[in-house]
Amino acid sequence: MVASALCDARVYADLDCDSLASLYDSTISDLLDKQVPVRSVSCRRRPSSGWFDDDCRTAKRKVRALERAARREGPLSASTSTTTAAWRAERRAYFDLLRQKQRAYWTERVDADQSHPCRLWRSFDELLGRGRPPPPDIDATDIHRHLDNKVAGVRAATAGADPPSFTRCPAGCTLRAFSPTTSADVASLILSLPNKQCLSDPLPTWLLKANADILSPFLSHLFNSCLEHGTVPSSFKSGYVTPLLKKADLDAADVKSYRPITNLSVISKLLERLVAQQLVKYLTENHLLPDLQSAYRAYHSTETAVLKVIADILLALDSGNLAMLSLLDLSAAFDTVDHRTLLQRLQTSYGLGGVVTKWFSSYLAGRTQFVRTSATSSLPLPVVHGVPQGSVLGPILFLLYVADLLQLIKRHQLVPHAFADDTQIYGFCRPCDVVGLSDRMSACADEVLSWMRANRLQANPSKTEVLWCSSSRRQHQIPTASVRIGTTDVLPVSSVRDLGVYIDSDVTMRTHVIATVRSCFSALRQLRSVRRCLSEHALLTLIRALVISKVDYCCSVLAGVSGHLLDRLQSVLNAAARLVYSARRSDHITPLLRDLHWLRVPERIRFRLCVLTHRCLSGTAPSYLAESIRRVADVDGRRYLRSSATTTLTVPPVRRSTLGDRAFSVAAPRAWNSLPSAIRATTSLITFRRELKAFLYHQSFID
Repeated sequence: MVASALCDARVYADLDCDSLASLYDSTISDLLDKQVPVRSVSCRRRPSSGWFDDDCRTAKRKVRALERAARREGPLSASTSTTTAAWRAERRAYFDLLRQKQRAYWTERVDADQSHPCRLWRSFDELLGRGRPPPPDIDATDIHRHLDNKVAGVRAATAGADPPSFTRCPAGCTLRAFSPTTSADVASLILSLPNKQCLSDPLPTWLLKANADILSPFLSHLFNSCLEHGTVPSSFKSGYVTPLLKKADLDAADVKSYRPITNLSVISKLLERLVAQQLVKYLTENHLLPDLQSAYRAYHSTETAVLKVIADILLALDSGNLAMLSLLDLSAAFDTVDHRTLLQRLQTSYGLGGVVTKWFSSYLAGRTQFVRTSATSSLPLPVVHGVPQGSVLGPILFLLYVADLLQLIKRHQLVPHAFADDTQIYGFCRPCDVVGLSDRMSACADEVLSWMRANRLQANPSKTEVLWCSSSRRQHQIPTASVRIGTTDVLPVSSVRDLGVYIDSDVTMRTHVIATVRSCFSALRQLRSVRRCLSEHALLTLIRALVISKVDYCCSVLAGVSGHLLDRLQSVLNAAARLVYSARRSDHITPLLRDLHWLRVPERIRFRLCVLTHRCLSGTAPSYLAESIRRVADVDGRRYLRSSATTTLTVPPVRRSTLGDRAFSVAAPRAWNSLPSAIRATTSLITFRRELKAFLYHQSFID
């Protein structure tokens, strides 16, 4: 039926993109209404827990019946009555059944949710009895009005700015048409979709994936028509916003406490994925992507971004300099992008033209959205500014929109690094030239803010932070005077939180370790309260998700830190292992860690450094990390040595083990050179990780 309705070429041969999209939606909806019509069902809320099933109810009724029979016999015969003995035995069996059902239920829930962090946290909250927060008691129209007013405020504040400037695209770089797609390509994209959907979808994603072979010919025809004529169907440009509370302790009645989550149809995202594949391929082949932007790009992450920043700071401090780090944040950056400026930048700076420009113009124009809560919905209103939130192309377009900002910062002899709308600017100077560096940072900030206003963006002064860094012995040389960032005087702080990693003024990472240990022990205390409800496998899953993931997050930046800080992190793993085996605090921890196959913290750091080094050597790491790694064979004067025939890396000379030795360009080669040559010669990353862990495990617990 679906094949005859959608895949007959004569039906849609002369239809435009909007008609094809409407035909798809209406046909799918008609078929679903005919096969599974919508009907209202009244469901009674059951107060029982999810694990309390029919077996538990039957056992409970039996226990209560025996209890009533025992009570009828009276208290005098309770000690000798067979009914009383049967009641007590049945009650013990009933409690054992409850524990068994409860453990099996939560084990199944945790296993099913272990690859979905949001659902895992939801299950964990339910297990602890915290439940989910009540739905927002706020009108959807008020939230929609707040979002629009926030964008309007930024537009009004930047209305009188100078017109934006554009860099020229290198000669020979142009993309004027899209390549057509095939049914096989569309089917492959459909099968790779996650099993989630929104109210804009005419059918669930799992049903779409089950019928991918039937629907892919029609969808490929629809997508090719859109790419050929440079249009996007109107139904693909409508979304709804779901407000979510940013933090549980915020005021639920305040519209500022909510984060907007935009939902778009799955079919529209499929079209965006096809365009994104061709756009990213063109930008990569022509080296047009910003080199120091780490968001929304393959092989780039918060870890690589922070690792680059901290490595540069450590090397500067090792040479006797001071470092200054400034963190800038934008207000509603994705929502205030100017469409005209974006289209002009795509043409001038990136060489897009022809049908490609026409398609992006259609993609941005005519978009609508409304806010939907559990009780109310706002009216759909046009979206005339910003890149589409929740889309596939939106983040890529934003990176291209702000790429010129990085070159502007470099002209001030400062170093930029960006992750989405978070911009990090840092520079170095001798202790006698702190005033000059502070003035350069202020001048750079003035030009950055002017560039932002010209591009209808606005910095958030309340989130701007400045950090001076020096070695522990030179902390007295750090200036305490405020730094002018635009019209705001920002006082230096002793530590900043950069992409989830705390950086201290002496770069010892003490604040980061303390915060990590505190968060991990908080999760362990909560897990200990529900330990009896979980099997060992379910408990391990929760510990990996809630504890070990925090210890491992950006652990490569902890290379070379003091042993005292590593011991504090190791105490987290020790406590987690004792919780798994219900061991006492006095029990020896090594056998427990060995049975769990958990590496100790120093080995975890070496593991991460070696994996990143392998990525650098295989070309799957960011260029800003790969350029800091050099083979012995690539060094003049050493290429004829015997070591040049191996995979040995050069270790740059540094002055201090507490600073220079911790930089990635030094710590990574040392960790790599300590590995056996057979492991270093492994080309497959999966095989390399397996052999590396076995080697480090053998060193920790067997040697």
